[in-house]
Amino acid sequence: MSSDARGDHRSGGATILHADLDSFYASVEQRDDPGLIGRPVIVGGGVVLAASYEAKAFGVRTAMSGGQARTLCPQAIVVPPRMDAYSQASKDVFEVFHDTSPLVEGISIDEAFLEVGGLARIVGTPLQIGANLRRDVAEQVGLPITVGIARTKFLAKVASAYAKPDGLLLVPPDGEREFLHPLPVERLWGVGKITAQKLRNFDIATVGDIARHDESSIVSILGRGAGRHLYALSHNRDPRPVRAYGGRSSMGAQHALGRGVHSRSELEVSLMSLVDRVSRRMRSAQQTGRTVTLRLRFGDFTRATRSHTLRRSTAETTDLLNAAMALLSDAAPLIADKGITLIGVAVSNLDRSGAEQLELSFDGGPDTAALDSAMDSVRKKFGSGALTRAVLIGRDPDVSVPLLPD
Repeated sequence: MSSDARGDHRSGGATILHADLDSFYASVEQRDDPGLIGRPVIVGGGVVLAASYEAKAFGVRTAMSGGQARTLCPQAIVVPPRMDAYSQASKDVFEVFHDTSPLVEGISIDEAFLEVGGLARIVGTPLQIGANLRRDVAEQVGLPITVGIARTKFLAKVASAYAKPDGLLLVPPDGEREFLHPLPVERLWGVGKITAQKLRNFDIATVGDIARHDESSIVSILGRGAGRHLYALSHNRDPRPVRAYGGRSSMGAQHALGRGVHSRSELEVSLMSLVDRVSRRMRSAQQTGRTVTLRLRFGDFTRATRSHTLRRSTAETTDLLNAAMALLSDAAPLIADKGITLIGVAVSNLDRSGAEQLELSFDGGPDTAALDSAMDSVRKKFGSGALTRAVLIGRDPDVSVPLLPD
C-alpha cells in the first residue's frame, strides 16, 4: 500500500477512487466560521448529526444524544444544522468530482466513487489524480476530503476510512492481502456489533481470520447470505463497476483564483479557458445547451450566480463565451465590492441528442461551428495544448502538468 508516488508504479488495476468528505457538516461549519477551526463542534442539539474530529476525540459520535455528547465534551460548541449550506457544499464538491472523471457514482451527499482508469495519458496516474482531487476540493470548496484508491469499490472505501482524516491511500493489487487481512472484522461492509460478536465467539477477529476459513464455516455461523458476502469481501471479491446513474443536468468547469485582487482581464482570461473546456466537452458528448450560468465565490465563501438563456440550444464556443462575458460584466459591481476567489461557468438545459437550431448567415461571417469542429479535431489528435487562444499561452489550465502528490 502507498500514500505517495513511490508506490504508484505498482497500482496496476487500482483505478477506483472513493472520495469521502471528512465530518462533512462540521467541516462546513468550521469553514464558514473560522472561529470554530480547531475547536470541538457538534452539529445538532437533540441528536448529534455530525461532530468535528476535535469532538470525536472525546468520544462524541453521530446519532448520539445531545445530552450524552455534552457530558463527554462539555466544552463543545453546539450549532444548529444548516441544510441549505450543506446541500450547496455537496453540489460544489460534486462539480469537482465531475471535472475529475466522467464516471462518478454518488452514494451519499458527501461521498462518491470515481473510475479513473482511462485518464492516465490525459491527467496522470490514479494516485496523482487522487492528490489533485483533494487539492481541488480544498482550494475550490474549502473542505478536507479523504481519498482511497483500490482495484474494487469495497477496498477503495475501506482505504478511505483507514486514511481519515484528510488523507490519501492507494492499495495496489499486489498489496491487497497485506492491507486487508490484519484489519478487524468490523471494517467489512455489513458487520455491526452483533455480527462481530458472533464471529468473535469462534475466535474470528480479523478479515484474515475469515479468509482462512472455508466459506461453509462462515455460512454456518452467519447464514447463507451474510456468510457468502463477507467471505467474498475477505478475498476482495467485488465485481461491481462504478456506474454513473442518469444523465447530468449541466456541464461546467471552475477555476480557483486564490486570494488577492484580480483584474478584469485576469477574470476574462480564466472565463475564456473555462468556456473553451466546457464547449469542447459538450461537443465531444454530442450535447447542446441553452442556459449559461456564471458562478462566483468570494473570500468569505459566499457565492453568487448569474444566468442567461439563449434563443437556441448550442455548443458553439463563440455563442457560449459571448453570453458568459455579458454575465461577467453584469456582475462587475459585486466583484469590485467583495473580491473573488473562484470563477466557474456551466451550461444547462442540455439536449442530449445534440440537436441545434441552425441559422442562416447573411453577413458572410466565419462559420464558427466548422471552426470549432476543426479545432476539436486538432486537439484530439495532437493534445489539448496543440491549439489555444493567444491570451491563454502559458496560463491555460487545460495544458498544465498534473501536480505530483507531496
